[in-house]
Amino acid sequence: MKFILFLLPTLPATLAERKKRRPIASHSEYWQAMFAEVVELAQLAEEVGFDAIAFPEHHLHSEGFEIGGPPEFLLYVAMHTKRIKIGPIGYVLPGWDPLRLAITTAWLDQLTQGRSFVGLARGYQQRWLDQMAQKVHISATTSDHSTLDDTNRRAFEEVYQVLKLAWADEPFRFRGEFFQYPYPYDTGTTWPAHAWTRDYGAPGEVDAQGQIQKLFVVPKPYQKPHPPLFQAFSNSAETIRWCAREQISPMILLSRPEQLRHLAQIYAEEAGRAGRWLAVGQNIGVLRQIYFADSVRAADRLAEQGVVGVGYKRFWGHFGFWDAFRFPEDEIEYPASTTRLPSEEWTTERMRRARYIYAGSVDAVREGMDELVESANPEWFAWLFDQGLLPRQELRKQLEIFGTHILPRYRQHEEKAAETPSSRKTARVSKKKG
Repeated sequence: MKFILFLLPTLPATLAERKKRRPIASHSEYWQAMFAEVVELAQLAEEVGFDAIAFPEHHLHSEGFEIGGPPEFLLYVAMHTKRIKIGPIGYVLPGWDPLRLAITTAWLDQLTQGRSFVGLARGYQQRWLDQMAQKVHISATTSDHSTLDDTNRRAFEEVYQVLKLAWADEPFRFRGEFFQYPYPYDTGTTWPAHAWTRDYGAPGEVDAQGQIQKLFVVPKPYQKPHPPLFQAFSNSAETIRWCAREQISPMILLSRPEQLRHLAQIYAEEAGRAGRWLAVGQNIGVLRQIYFADSVRAADRLAEQGVVGVGYKRFWGHFGFWDAFRFPEDEIEYPASTTRLPSEEWTTERMRRARYIYAGSVDAVREGMDELVESANPEWFAWLFDQGLLPRQELRKQLEIFGTHILPRYRQHEEKAAETPSSRKTARVSKKKG
């Protein structure tokens, strides 16, 4: 198993402090405190053996929670570490100009000499995505199969197509629903320095009349053909299949063992249809939370002070995130097709029952991790961390316990599995069966 420390990140402050100094994100001292805290945690994560550190992309969060990780911040963290990989999970593609994102990601990969990865996301927060995607008339959405949802997905996939073309080693032309290259596609653009480009640029960029015919985007990524790709956060079978076909690692939020096993099998089967034979769990990831404490009650107090109490209960719950922790019996009172789980169902106990939170003693956390390995054996484990919400010393303590007592056990499991192929069940679904 490989390990990702997932930070939101968040300006360090209590809820009382956020209210007293609202909007707290207007105060530079809190930003500086966050920079220092994130770097300290990234360095500690690297020291105890984490493989990567990741951030989401979000903007305009005046409350100082989940303020996102722009490329500049990724580079800043990378420059303060030595080995650990850095990246977003993920860039909200409908809010980006594809060429700018291709260039931005390649610069980061070059500057870090291949220590970057690229995460992809569709976007669900209207406050900022609707502003940034207004020129292509795209809005944030939930996965509800509505017209808005369908348009967002088409834009997402088109930006992804352009990214792949821009990262490749050949000049390209592209005409899609939202973007066209070169622009304007039909009439073309005259390039006065066409003789210079024909002599020294990429072959095919311009013709003898000086018209731009293709684009050649530079720099190219340091990693070939591009950095590793992740998808945030995947719950639907449709998305899992798409990720399998595109060789993208889906980060799965659904946590009940039978659900996760089902999605892991779907991924392996779809990859097999595409000609990639994978073990169940290979190339997929999960997002979880961990709280070490002397008792479950003490762990619950940490969760309530941290991401569970602040993130899920005060913020993400209003976007339907608690529906990831449904049980079959919820259908009786809260049918998924019409009703979200109400706030009275937003409990830490529900998360524990759904195997999303592993809490308590080291042995209790190991029990949860063992069950995870048994159900799906994911290649990637992302720990959604409480940076900015719990005291820094508590954060360090949690990471150090994990690095000492948990991480080595499951990295050894991966190494043993690699040595003994029969220890992992391989997907054997042929193209013919598919």
